[in-house]
Amino acid sequence: MEQGGEVFRALADPSRRALLDSLFSRDGQTLNELCAELPGMTRFGVMKHLSVLAEANLVVTTRYGRTKRHYLNPVPIEQVANRWISKYAARFTAALVALDELVALDHETRTSGRAESA
Repeated sequence: MEQGGEVFRALADPSRRALLDSLFSRDGQTLNELCAELPGMTRFGVMKHLSVLAEANLVVTTRYGRTKRHYLNPVPIEQVANRWISKYAARFTAALVALDELVALDHETRTSGRAESA
């Protein structure tokens, strides 16, 4: 799968996004705690979603004795943002900067014109 493809696939599902939001709010949750976030879903369903998130490297699981804790890894989302979103936003950002400079120049011209006529 292309770079970011697994991340996009993982983020496409609202249940997986809810799990990520939950981990963002309180990192290091157990499976039982995450199951409470999705009460309409079976434990097995939550485990499958966590597996997809782990394949995309969005969730890292650490074992403490008999307990597994799940942690958010925001790095792949940042990489996707840098690779895809920033690239397309740059054109609009440059246009906004140019517009801001044009408005500032226009304002400066109008202000200096008033000062000279006074």
